Amino acid sequence: MAACGAAAAADYSALLPLRCGPGTRRRFAVSCRARPGNLSTQQKKKRGKNIAPKQLSSNTKLLLTTEENGQLPNTSLRTSMQSHQKSTSSEDDTTGAIGQRDEKFADIGNEQQERSKDKHFESGVQLEDLGEMIQNMEKNILLLNQAHLQAIEDVGRILTEKEALQKKVNILEMKLSKTLAAEGDINTDVLGNHLEKFTIEMLIESALTGGNPVHLRESPLYMELTVLKEENMLLKADAQFLKAKIIELAQAEEFLFKLEKERSLLDASIREHESRFLVAQTDIWKVAPLQYDVWMEKVENLQHILGCLTNDVNKYVALLDQHDDLQDKIDELEASVREGRTSEFSPYVVELLQQKLKAAKSHRQEGHQETNSHIQVYQQLIEEFQENLGKLMEESGRLEYSANGMPSEFWSHILLMIDGWFLERKISNTDANMLREMTWKRDDRICEAYFACSGAKEGDVMEGFLKLTLSGNSSALHIVHIAAEMAPVAKVGGLADVVAGLGKALQTNGHLVEIILPKYDCMQLDQITNLKVLDVVIQSYFDGNLFSNNVWTGTVEGLPVYFIEPQHPSKFFWRAQYYGEHDDFKRYSYFSRAALELLYQSGKKIDIIHCHDWQTAFVAPLYWDIYATRGFSSARICFTCHNFEYQGTAPAPDLSYCGLDVEKLDRPDRMQDNAHGRINVAKGGIVYSNIVTTVSPTYALEVRSEGGHGLQDTLKTHSRKFVGILNGIDTETWNPSTDRFLAVQYSATDLQGKAANKAFLRKQLGLYSEDAPQPLVGCITRLVPQKGLHLIRHAIYKTAELGGQFVLLGSSPVPHIQREFEGVADQFQNNNNIRLILKYDEALSHCIYAASDMFIIPSMFEPCGLTQMIAMRYGSVPIVRKTGGLSDSVFDFDDETLPAELRNGFTFARTDEQDLTSCLERAFRYYSRKPMVWKQLVQKDMQIDFSWVSPASQYENLYHSAVAQARGVAQT
Repeated sequence: MAACGAAAAADYSALLPLRCGPGTRRRFAVSCRARPGNLSTQQKKKRGKNIAPKQLSSNTKLLLTTEENGQLPNTSLRTSMQSHQKSTSSEDDTTGAIGQRDEKFADIGNEQQERSKDKHFESGVQLEDLGEMIQNMEKNILLLNQAHLQAIEDVGRILTEKEALQKKVNILEMKLSKTLAAEGDINTDVLGNHLEKFTIEMLIESALTGGNPVHLRESPLYMELTVLKEENMLLKADAQFLKAKIIELAQAEEFLFKLEKERSLLDASIREHESRFLVAQTDIWKVAPLQYDVWMEKVENLQHILGCLTNDVNKYVALLDQHDDLQDKIDELEASVREGRTSEFSPYVVELLQQKLKAAKSHRQEGHQETNSHIQVYQQLIEEFQENLGKLMEESGRLEYSANGMPSEFWSHILLMIDGWFLERKISNTDANMLREMTWKRDDRICEAYFACSGAKEGDVMEGFLKLTLSGNSSALHIVHIAAEMAPVAKVGGLADVVAGLGKALQTNGHLVEIILPKYDCMQLDQITNLKVLDVVIQSYFDGNLFSNNVWTGTVEGLPVYFIEPQHPSKFFWRAQYYGEHDDFKRYSYFSRAALELLYQSGKKIDIIHCHDWQTAFVAPLYWDIYATRGFSSARICFTCHNFEYQGTAPAPDLSYCGLDVEKLDRPDRMQDNAHGRINVAKGGIVYSNIVTTVSPTYALEVRSEGGHGLQDTLKTHSRKFVGILNGIDTETWNPSTDRFLAVQYSATDLQGKAANKAFLRKQLGLYSEDAPQPLVGCITRLVPQKGLHLIRHAIYKTAELGGQFVLLGSSPVPHIQREFEGVADQFQNNNNIRLILKYDEALSHCIYAASDMFIIPSMFEPCGLTQMIAMRYGSVPIVRKTGGLSDSVFDFDDETLPAELRNGFTFARTDEQDLTSCLERAFRYYSRKPMVWKQLVQKDMQIDFSWVSPASQYENLYHSAVAQARGVAQT
């Protein structure tokens, strides 16, 4: 605001003499940044006209008083206004100073009036003075008129500046609203400070210009300024209120976001369970014929899915409750906004807050509706789920006590439980034998007792079982396999597959089958179900002392298995490998004695003890020379030699470690080795067993001549009990239509998957893949001399020459052989048609079987061989040398002396490379020139039955014959 006119201000100030001492006179710089009231034009004119009379009366009295005293102060007050930027000191100091000045002005004015009145009445009014007074009054009126005109000009200027100030306030209001919306904060204290300073400056200016502070406080300008200050206080309160609400809204939005995220996760989880349920439900009704083990697996699967689904729905309900809490929070915010006092300075912020609340409310309602709909759908799904599950349980109830329908794992679990009770001396030998017989004969009452005691304590379960009576099928046998390997828990070679495959087949036929293994530290423990140690210690003899053995039980491939853990200082089976130790003879003689001790102390009435290879051939002489004399004589011994190259020879005194009589056994007709004058454990197995078998008919003929490795004469002597039975394969594990290791599953009627697996293996191994018809030859073997190493090496080079691809998977325990094939691998390192993987990889082996078109097995001798059977199962045509089990399973495609339905591969007889070359070339010609003939050959090979059904039946006949002879001898 511009300063008032200097002349008018000087004249006007002459009318306001202040009775102050010279030392107390001050000049004040007063800012005119006043906010004029909102007055109309008429009010402004009226206000200007009404100023003069009040000032006239007051100033007249002051002039008379000063005239009487003869003291007209020669004071020149500064009336020019300065801008508010020059105001100094803090707000507190200014406020205090202004207050003191206001009080001084009021005191001075009152004192002057009192003194004027007193002196006026004391002196009286003299006639001669009236003239002077009139003259002074005329002068004063003239001056007042001039001041009035100047004041009108000043009011106009003030109004102009008021409008400019109002514009600034409006701009400030918009900035405040935007700042509050963007940052959620506003500093109303700054505006309050400016308003307070503005008020103080107006008071000072009024005092300096002779105005009365009381009258100034009643002026419209001051009153509007006061209203502005009050509005500023309201704005401050509103800003704090809105800030708090915006924080609450932000928290509500964050909470809503978390709820929506959790709802999405729950929705995905429930959809997954729904999908699994539909798949399981569809799969259930495809089961034909109905088998209880399949039903139980599906029931347990559905119960698990139902539990997960129910938990997710419960979470959904809890989430819905949280949505309700959010609705309450939104309602509270809306009420706060409606009831809150909001000033004219914050309409933008209030509107923004209301918009956010509306959006949050809409979002919450949508989430609430969607959650409700999901809950209704899932509750309907659960009802349908429970209905179908009830039907399933009802159907399974009809099958529950069906002996043929119960899974093999169930019977194995029952047997292990009964044996544990007996070994821990909780039940008698008589009761244990009774329950075992009922179990292996699959008596329905065993099922009834077990399910009736489900969830009960062990004592109650035993009591329920002891109430059962004997009943059963006299044709069922109790068979115990004692072996060094079993697939998949402890596997080195084909022995492991035979023990597992034959055991499962015999169990399927209704026999009680148990397995006893060493507890190796390197076993695949994850392949054992319910592995636990029994609360009993079996002591067995070894080297003149008794040693304790821990007995572990578990289920492997549905079969009950006992694992013997010797507590011997030599830690026989804690060597990180199965074979190849310097003391293998001691290790397995100890194990054989401990296994028989376990059977003896269990009191079981066993029909057949089946031992495998030289590692457990100790069992035969131990059984007849030691345990049969103790009354454990019910069993008959079957010994299977899987490879007569390994016979277990040692110095004769070593036989005494397990308690056998060396002098009695070290004889040519018993255990003395035929060639080296040592003890031969395999020979003892042949001599002391009731049944002797090997793994193929052709191999049984071969070992009676030079292939017997010194035992041919012994085999000829015992030829009446010696037979060859071709092994089978586990057709559940080796099944291309269900194999989990394959990229694409396939069958004989749909060979497209085989081509896909070929492409996958090529890509995985980095083989050339542009020529799809290019034949792929596979070979999976141990690299030992028996396997025809020179022929395998020749096959690699010949396949490359013929334009094919070759993949070898295997390793050698012989270092120089391993190095030799590493050199071959380096030679073909940059050849994209040859790959040698010199290790064993179970998953990769499945892929090679599925991908290969041909499979080569050029063995020098092969007792049985399983790889040719697996290869045909996967549609890979075998190329084999005619020896052992290969001769019994592969028949040449060009041999017209054989029926066409038997011809399934390509064979060669000699061990030279020329014969192999001819065989390879024939196979390549059929593959490239006669694709339809080749396809028919592949399909025929895939449909050949290499399962354990036929071999198990042959073993059953041998078992029953031996048991019948034993019973006949007992009766006589």
